[in-house]
Amino acid sequence: MDKKEIKKILRQRLFLGYGKMKDNALDESEVRQRVSRIFEVIQRDEGVEIPSSEQEELAGELVNDLLGWGPLQKFADDPYVTEIMVNGPHKIYIEKSGRKTLADVQFDDENHLRYIVERMIRPTGRRVDESYPYVDFSLPDGSRVNVILPPLSVGGASITIRKFLKQIEKIEDLTEMGTLNNDMAVFLKACVKAKVNIVFSGATGVGKTTTLEVLSSYIDSSERIITIEDALELHLRQGHVVRLLTRGPNIEGRGEITTKELFINTLRMRPTRIILGEIRGAEALDFLQSLNSGHSGALAVIHASSPEDVINRLETMVLYSGTNLSEWIIRKQISHGLDLVVQQDQLVDGSRKITRISEVAEGEDRSMCRDLFVFEQEGFDPSGRVLGRFKPTGLKPKFMDKFFKRGVSFSEDIFKEA
Repeated sequence: MDKKEIKKILRQRLFLGYGKMKDNALDESEVRQRVSRIFEVIQRDEGVEIPSSEQEELAGELVNDLLGWGPLQKFADDPYVTEIMVNGPHKIYIEKSGRKTLADVQFDDENHLRYIVERMIRPTGRRVDESYPYVDFSLPDGSRVNVILPPLSVGGASITIRKFLKQIEKIEDLTEMGTLNNDMAVFLKACVKAKVNIVFSGATGVGKTTTLEVLSSYIDSSERIITIEDALELHLRQGHVVRLLTRGPNIEGRGEITTKELFINTLRMRPTRIILGEIRGAEALDFLQSLNSGHSGALAVIHASSPEDVINRLETMVLYSGTNLSEWIIRKQISHGLDLVVQQDQLVDGSRKITRISEVAEGEDRSMCRDLFVFEQEGFDPSGRVLGRFKPTGLKPKFMDKFFKRGVSFSEDIFKEA
């Protein structure tokens, strides 16, 4: 009898079938005791000798199945693993130190994988099944999860987990990691305190939300902060925070609550700050109108490959919202309401850096971006790591009066070009 067959018998006797376990009151010691008793029964009834080392290994796997994330648990516990990607039951990839590699573990089968998905999603109150085969949600530790099931995902269920990094709590942690330099950190902290309107842009997984969350810690605790998200990703440390969450449609296709609807309601809640988890649709118009009607200090995330693309995407989203505004009026709203774009990218060596901090200004016929800080790539070292430096462009932002009005001071030498 091989290990796989033994494990199957253990599951059948311990779990009584996937999805039927009453594990709320169990702890690790109780599970291990049950497993030990089942080992004794198997060895007696089947006439096989199971080495103690193999018993310990199997017991650990079953504990992870019943109380954790199954074969993914060791990556969840590893602080250096930043992303976990499951492509069906037999292929698990991880991202560690910016590099993606195939892991040495796998699920037993699709049922095993679906059971772990169910364990993850159960506490959130969301669902994923044949009638609603994809979902986004957050785990209790702040990790963000996307699940998509067959037949939309060919070859088995797909899980993507972006882990919440507990070791990143303040801007100095990002400077130590090389995400930005000290002058850029000083400027961004001052912008948050002075209630500058900022959009964080970049591709998926480059660290936009992490940077936003770190900078949000510099918002004064007396301010009323309202966040709007699709999944609970942000973990703000202030006490006066209201967290709003969108809702998907039910099985009849009703009851959906969109970001746009929540944003409109937010404006009636007397927010001091609005933090938008992601701008992706019709809410772009309401976002811009709020910036132009006295709401300052907004922070938001958008997927874009450059600050210029941020402006183009906002224009497109507003047009798709069904408004009759002209492109000239939309660009005016963008340039008058939005102050700063923080562009973050993942470089070819896996490192994540803020590559541009750009002011949104008004051009002759459109909104334009003026770079204040940039990352200049200079080459590679022998190990393949990107070499480069952060540098100011020599330009000062045109919203310097905002710092004066809010009593926020810093040395303007940070803008001097070396």
